[in-house]
Amino acid sequence: MNKVKRTYSSRSRLSLPSSSPSPSPPSTMRRKHFGEGAENEPPTKKRITTKTSPSGRLAKPKQSALRQLHFSIETSVLRTCTICGLSYTRGAPDDESLHRAHCLRVQRGMEWGREEEREAEKAGVEEIQSAVKLKNGKKGRIICFKANVGGRIGSKLAILLETINLALSSPPLSTDILQSSKAYLYLMPSLTNAHREKIVGCVIAQRISTAMTVAAPSETLLKHSDSNHDSSASLPTHRLVAVDTTSGLFCHPEALPTPLGIPRLFVSSAHRRQGIASRLLSAAAATFIHGCPLDPVNGDVAFTQPTEGGHAVMQNWGGGGVRIYEE
Repeated sequence: MNKVKRTYSSRSRLSLPSSSPSPSPPSTMRRKHFGEGAENEPPTKKRITTKTSPSGRLAKPKQSALRQLHFSIETSVLRTCTICGLSYTRGAPDDESLHRAHCLRVQRGMEWGREEEREAEKAGVEEIQSAVKLKNGKKGRIICFKANVGGRIGSKLAILLETINLALSSPPLSTDILQSSKAYLYLMPSLTNAHREKIVGCVIAQRISTAMTVAAPSETLLKHSDSNHDSSASLPTHRLVAVDTTSGLFCHPEALPTPLGIPRLFVSSAHRRQGIASRLLSAAAATFIHGCPLDPVNGDVAFTQPTEGGHAVMQNWGGGGVRIYEE
């Protein structure tokens, strides 16, 4: 018989555990020595322990002091400022910050300084009138530039229009309207800085095509008297368009050619009733179309839906000839 030659080494037999305590396995010692300390060892999970009281019960964790809140149903957090008319949430930091900045601009206007004057020539700013005297004896000047201007002056006008829209509760003017509009500003010298001025009045003048004539008060009364009778008996000429029912503002629906529209008119509250609005409107009517002064009495100027104050300015300045158009 041929012997089978083994090509593998014999395994060592397993040694039975003895009753005497054996040292720790050498592999553990080698692993610690190879890792050079505990830096390379995986983090061990912390053992969660709970404290027990001497009586053997588990100690409850300490709770923070609770505070009971109450709903104040009768008191509203919404406030409306009596000066600027803006409604804001009392206690909300963003709302209160917005109100402070807006109310300050409504009362005192915005600044016009050296930074704007440096860009005035590049932006096409034109001085329409200088030394414009007001009712209180103070003087200012009127400037004009395109409403879609860019740069620092464009940013200043954007903030001013945002303030005006908030004060009048009006939507922002579209890009198409700004492209066909001019901004007229009334500037007064600052009382605190000789190199700065205050923007206390603003008129946005827009090129339009048609507008509606305002109905006389007698026609408005005829409209109400006709409505009490049969609707078939009312004449087509008495069908008026209601613009503001609270102030009794109605218009005839016929669209008549009108070249100039005023979508925005604003004067800071501290400088009202001094003739700033009428002077800005007169400057816009005289210079909006080069070489062609416009007359509001003849129906050359129209307003968008005016507020109560705007309606009074429209009647006093235009002599009843100012029309109404849709923005």
